Amino acid sequence: MASTSEPEQKTNQTNQTKPLAGVKVLEFGHFAAGPFAGLLLADWGADVVKVEPPEGEGLRKWPPFVGGEGDKAYSLNFASVNRNKRSITADFKNPQDFARIKALCGKADIIIENFRPGVLPRLGLGYDDLSAINPKLVYCSVSGYGQVGPYSGKGAFDVAIQAISGIMSVTGETEGPPAKCGVPLVDFCTAVFAALSSVVALRQAEKTGRGSNVDCSMLSCMLAISALQTSEFWGTDVPPQRLGSGHPRNAPYEGFMASDKWLVVAAGNDGLWQKLCKCMGQTELPKDPRFATQPMRARNRVVLAETLAPVFKTRTAAEWLELLEKEGVPCAPIYDYREALNNEHIDAIGLVRQMALPGGGTTLTVANPIRMTGYEFEITQRPSMPGEHNEVVMREWLA
Repeated sequence: MASTSEPEQKTNQTNQTKPLAGVKVLEFGHFAAGPFAGLLLADWGADVVKVEPPEGEGLRKWPPFVGGEGDKAYSLNFASVNRNKRSITADFKNPQDFARIKALCGKADIIIENFRPGVLPRLGLGYDDLSAINPKLVYCSVSGYGQVGPYSGKGAFDVAIQAISGIMSVTGETEGPPAKCGVPLVDFCTAVFAALSSVVALRQAEKTGRGSNVDCSMLSCMLAISALQTSEFWGTDVPPQRLGSGHPRNAPYEGFMASDKWLVVAAGNDGLWQKLCKCMGQTELPKDPRFATQPMRARNRVVLAETLAPVFKTRTAAEWLELLEKEGVPCAPIYDYREALNNEHIDAIGLVRQMALPGGGTTLTVANPIRMTGYEFEITQRPSMPGEHNEVVMREWLA
């Protein structure tokens, strides 16, 4: 475990007033799911120490990069899920490094790991190994299929779980092929479950003196968030289908092309439907039996969309949005990320922050999205270089 100098940054003292102040977390995380769970805990004040191989974890090699070439280049993908943490490096095949890591595990409140099931136990760093020396330990394992079951040994990436969970079957246009969500939904939603369950298990450990082995399966989490789709299947015995931006129980509740850009309209009840028709100059449509009630509009969603589409093309998206908002009809422009990140609302709530990077570079980052009294998000630790905190973590945790 190579030694490095301690950076000139805010110290851990800054976190002492935050909700998870004093909680020690070891993150054996790579790429997205484990690291984003660790980031959430770090944002709320936990001392999250990321354990990496000597060369750093794999996401560090993903573009885009800032700060130059070679060793000076820093991955913005890595930075996006690794703020507010400290980094240590270890070669698990090195007996001295392994002993130090195991000693740190003995001091941790929470461990988050997202290796394939069995990897850490084979190294002697499984829950059974560590709970023997640290009975209150919360050990959260994030994996594709969970720690038990016939698929538990399978490797998994986000797209594979989107496929096997059914998510891709309901994503995309009706006549088109199945599509994955453009955002890595599986990784990041599972990370939220992992962070939440870790804090719940920590609360239990504080009350009982016994920790928990938390099994956080990506597949299980995706089926859990698919409650509307699973209940539809169980109620009808028909698997839900792809509807593009449409909705199986509501209409008009989808995207429409204006004369220049796309927008979304969500006239989700009879009152909003009547207001929409008024805005569009289509006051006879609510009298049409095919469109008179919400269930009938949903049943006739395709013909309703075909009826409305030519009308939407008569005005710009901005004109429609102004008209609909005045009437209280839920609507929104369909933005790309340049537009989504640069609008007055995001600016007003201070969601995007400046963040320093190693080597003097900077980037922007989306702050912790949760607002609560008694807590103020801040960046107390910029993303680190591999092993940047080897000495200071050993000194603080093992003193």
